[in-house]
Amino acid sequence: MNKSELVKAAAAKAEVSAALAAKVIDAALDAAVEAVKKGEGVQLVGYANIAIVKKAARKAKNPRTGAIVEVPAKNAVKIKAGAKFAL
Repeated sequence: MNKSELVKAAAAKAEVSAALAAKVIDAALDAAVEAVKKGEGVQLVGYANIAIVKKAARKAKNPRTGAIVEVPAKNAVKIKAGAKFAL
């Protein structure tokens, strides 16, 4: 399902226009992105947990040359599916 299909499905389920559904979905996703960028987690109970995790610096091997390179520490986004996504 792509974004336009999600908007159509949400609009039909909520019985609102597709334009309104698109605005609400965009606003919700933007708010989640802003919260994660601030370092806050986003918990959508039953659906997903979104958090920032710190990845430590490490050494890795370049598969082409075999050389050992330093990979710097960084932050990454971790998304864990909730119970409603259990298949």
